[in-house]
Amino acid sequence: MNSLFCRHNRFTADCPICSKGTVLDPARQAVRAPRPSSSRGKTAATKKPASRFTGPYASAGPYEDDLGDSYEVRLEKVPGGVRLAEWAAGQIRRSAPVLAAGDLGTLLLTTRERSLLSDADSEALLEAATTQSEDGPDGHSFGSSRGRTGDMQEELRVEPLGEGRVRVARWILRPGADWELQNAPVMLPAKRYAEAIRAAARRGLLAE
Repeated sequence: MNSLFCRHNRFTADCPICSKGTVLDPARQAVRAPRPSSSRGKTAATKKPASRFTGPYASAGPYEDDLGDSYEVRLEKVPGGVRLAEWAAGQIRRSAPVLAAGDLGTLLLTTRERSLLSDADSEALLEAATTQSEDGPDGHSFGSSRGRTGDMQEELRVEPLGEGRVRVARWILRPGADWELQNAPVMLPAKRYAEAIRAAARRGLLAE
């Protein structure tokens, strides 16, 4: 069975080592010969490069990053789980999604209204986001959901960045090393998002 993440803790499709020699290899795609045309005339539409596929989604934003570039955050159902990612100019960005904490609830409501996920998953996410804050700090600056990737520990974290923003990102802990941020789009089961959001809400980290 193919894994979504390779042994180098990247998306398999994005890993230059594990994708080498496969249909995902960028070098292989670059030298692919053009398909012969069956007709002498082509419309403008057939000459355009294929656009990146995306299904129905819910979005929040737009926002501006530290460089002044505009982007939005999209939540969508994809094969293998739920993807949360930053998008700009119709392209997915290779960064962990950052959005306004106050927009998270609206994003999840739109997800339910558009039936992007199963009823059970949508309700679990909304219930997590509306979790009441408990009294008193517990020393944690983020909400998390723990998992494992091979011999590495892994967490999905929802953490405030200041100015009302939160980042949703995977962190990994390799043996003998410190926790390391994975600055990339997140793709995990809805249950993992719900666990991390619930923990963040319980600690009062989702306040606008």
